[in-house]
Amino acid sequence: MPDNYQNIIEDGDDVFKKHRDNKENYSLHIGLFIITFITTTFAGAQWISGQPGPYQISFILKGLPYSFSIMFIISCHEFGHYFASVFHKVKATLPYYIPFPPVPIFLNFGTMGAVIKTKSVVPSKKAMFDIGIAGPLAGFVACLIVLVYGFTHVPGIDYLLAIHPDYFSPNYSKNGLDLIFGNTILFSLFKLIFIHGSKFFPPMSEIYHYPYLCVGWFGLFITSMNMIPVGQLDGGHIAYTMFGEKKHFNIALISFVILAALGLMGLLEGLFDLNYSTGWVGWLLWALVLLLVIKLKHPPIQDDEELDTKRKFLGYLSFFILIISFSATPFAIVIPK
Repeated sequence: MPDNYQNIIEDGDDVFKKHRDNKENYSLHIGLFIITFITTTFAGAQWISGQPGPYQISFILKGLPYSFSIMFIISCHEFGHYFASVFHKVKATLPYYIPFPPVPIFLNFGTMGAVIKTKSVVPSKKAMFDIGIAGPLAGFVACLIVLVYGFTHVPGIDYLLAIHPDYFSPNYSKNGLDLIFGNTILFSLFKLIFIHGSKFFPPMSEIYHYPYLCVGWFGLFITSMNMIPVGQLDGGHIAYTMFGEKKHFNIALISFVILAALGLMGLLEGLFDLNYSTGWVGWLLWALVLLLVIKLKHPPIQDDEELDTKRKFLGYLSFFILIISFSATPFAIVIPK
């Protein structure tokens, strides 16, 4: 028996374990994708119908346009990051999709998105910029595709009447609450472009019944959250690599203050009914997450090379996308009078 026979066996075991672990990882990624597709289908059926059930086949099938759309946007975003990582030879996992049980609670979209995890050091600012911006740009393009389809295929009023037969009744929703999605610059622009004359378009309090409009709007909301130039958010990566450590921290601090102020305004509006209709308490919670979990400051990268003109242009474009996708009051609950 050779002296190194035991080493050969141990090396073989290591190779087998790595192969086995890789197979388990693929199973995990695929499993999370399938589960998330299922939870978003159920959530979509609930949003579209406005009902928590019954969970019959005909009811569940209503959620497919929603789940296909939202999985498309999430996948484009995360694979944007992934392929940029592959291009720069940065080791990264495939997307981990995050399902959320489709219980009928406020703002349950059936998923909490997806994440990829980098397993090696990002070697340069250019690589960090490319990886950071690829996700939101790809996700934004996917949002545009879904929104354009939604705006050009808005069903007539009969579609909404099938869901709410009493829609034109004076007592409609008098005993309930209205959930109103906030407008954005892009959403308003698309209304001007695609909705003409007497063509019916639902109010923002009914958008969630329309899967492509709902998912496209939600995609813009998530894009704007990720593009806030703080810490290790996508916008933080972009701002750090464009402006450097000191300027990035100042930008992050200003962004945090604005979010906290909008969140505080939303909180005061909810507590005292001040009727200024600006702000959302969720921004206060997101600001606290950024401060305590994600952190305002971006980890340093030992690279002083300045970004080229093309990357800077894309960086400014990404912040323009933030502006046209952002809503100071993304959600509002109104008690009809």
